[in-house]
Amino acid sequence: MDSNVIFALSLTILAGLATGAGSMTALFAKTANTKFLAGSLGFSAGVMIYVSMVEIFQKSRAYLAAASGEKMGYCLAVAAFFAGIVFIGLIDYFVPSSEGDIGNLNDRDNKSAALKRLGVVSALAIGLHNFPEGLATFTSALKDPQLGVAIAVAIAIHNVPEGIATAVPIYYSSGSRKKAFIISFFSGITEPIGAVIGYLILRPFFNDAVFGILFGFIAGIMIFISIEDLLPMAREYEKSKVTIIGVILGMAVIALSLLMFA
Repeated sequence: MDSNVIFALSLTILAGLATGAGSMTALFAKTANTKFLAGSLGFSAGVMIYVSMVEIFQKSRAYLAAASGEKMGYCLAVAAFFAGIVFIGLIDYFVPSSEGDIGNLNDRDNKSAALKRLGVVSALAIGLHNFPEGLATFTSALKDPQLGVAIAVAIAIHNVPEGIATAVPIYYSSGSRKKAFIISFFSGITEPIGAVIGYLILRPFFNDAVFGILFGFIAGIMIFISIEDLLPMAREYEKSKVTIIGVILGMAVIALSLLMFA
């Protein structure tokens, strides 16, 4: 295998593994600490909302503008964004779970089931997000190794809080540190998987328009999860201002990670 390919793939794997590093937070959490849970869920929502609107949606707009022009690109990015919301909304509607109904969390079992479902859905959303991100990192590293390093480090930094978004709900619902770590870890592994598939199969078919639609779609999914699931769940467990503090901190952390490599 070409040395440039090995280098690019190695960078992508390291960036993806940072999601697992974030999930390590769950290993040190105490299941009885509802303030920590609410703050972590708020933190995760802040990460998802900020990175979706400031980073992922803007990437969608830029890619689609390059492919279709500024005005049409913006319209297509908006359409992809709301398509993502509708998609995850339909899944939420047609695959209901009485245990996962956040508005009716009257006992510990229902809360645990809802948290478990939330963690799995967050893992899927982050996995979808990481898939095209991995391909983008890999491609950049192939074209310009120095640029690839900068992008990989930036992605690794903001993958850490994304790991928290999946690990904490699963740990609190199951009490299993191992399960929380494994699920979060595999949501990050989609990053190098995206790179490998893109290199072996999909690379000839990917263009700016496809990337733009994917990023817009994923941004919509992540916003829906944040507003519909993460924030209501946080408020269900803790009525104090710890949730909004977590949201602001999550936004600040992800903003700093993006500014460092702007």
